[in-house]
Amino acid sequence: MNDKNIHELLRKGPKNTITDVPGVRIGHSTIKEGNIRTGATAIIPAEGNVFKNKLVASAHIINGFGKSAGLMQIQELGAIETPILLTNTLSVGTGLTALTKYMLDSNEDIGVSTGTVNSVVCECNDGKINQIRSLAVKEEHFIHALQNASDSFQQGDVGAGTGMVCYGLKGGIGSSSRRIVVDDQTYTLGVLVLSNFGSIDDFVYYGKPVGKIIGERFENMNSPDNGSIIVVLATDTPMDSRQLSRVLKRTQSGIARTGGYTGNGSGEIAVGFTTANRISHYPEKSVMNRKILHEDYMDIVFLAAVQATEEAILNSMMHSNPSMGVDGIKIHSLKDFNELIR
Repeated sequence: MNDKNIHELLRKGPKNTITDVPGVRIGHSTIKEGNIRTGATAIIPAEGNVFKNKLVASAHIINGFGKSAGLMQIQELGAIETPILLTNTLSVGTGLTALTKYMLDSNEDIGVSTGTVNSVVCECNDGKINQIRSLAVKEEHFIHALQNASDSFQQGDVGAGTGMVCYGLKGGIGSSSRRIVVDDQTYTLGVLVLSNFGSIDDFVYYGKPVGKIIGERFENMNSPDNGSIIVVLATDTPMDSRQLSRVLKRTQSGIARTGGYTGNGSGEIAVGFTTANRISHYPEKSVMNRKILHEDYMDIVFLAAVQATEEAILNSMMHSNPSMGVDGIKIHSLKDFNELIR
């Protein structure tokens, strides 16, 4: 498969979001009260009981300046058994408690006749816009996001993305998808990001270095890359955990296409799963059979991950509205500069 064929085979999904992968659903809970601009976002990875029928998964730490929970077991066992919650840095503990309660409510065996549960919560620091010390995100906000998850969802300054800043502009939740054709079989790869990273001078919009132009218009907009980004990747392509890890490493190339260079203080985390291979919590047989993609066909998946990550970041900015920082300085939206990105 040459490069020309790879590009010809990649198309966006019908919704161009992570929910183009069948079974994936997204829910938000948004808090906007005075100086509080924060929230929670839930990613339901598949239909059915995810604890009883786990998904093959992986996690890749691009730069580990972060406080996420649950990644260690994903890396060790190559599986995910709960939804994924996104929120601000100081709300990880609350999210962990809420998600654990959510899982206990639907699995009476957890902690009784079987082991405990590995809840997954990821974060970015929204303290530039949100009064983060208020600890405004409560358990009920996470439960609301989980219970109201749908295959149709908002992007931008919503849910966990409410208080995020990306390249000095308003960031937040963004998503994109690609269709992958292998041997006349069509698969889907989708990406959802929580964008909160980058310096304006480095920002690139589909190859156009518009960040420098924007930065020159406003004083004090440029700052070190001390933010974060969470990348959640979903696919129905049959892969094992090792292959997923290889794909997740390529999301960094998508980040770099927008100008990100992974600063010292930037927490950059990628978590991914495939719905193609389910793992029964209670094994019926001692040996499992799984279908996986041949390594010679991984290039098309790599490219899909790069393209979807890049576009998801740009969508997170294009769907976000201007906001005010806690210091009273306006955080502009990329939409304010349409003349530069047409």
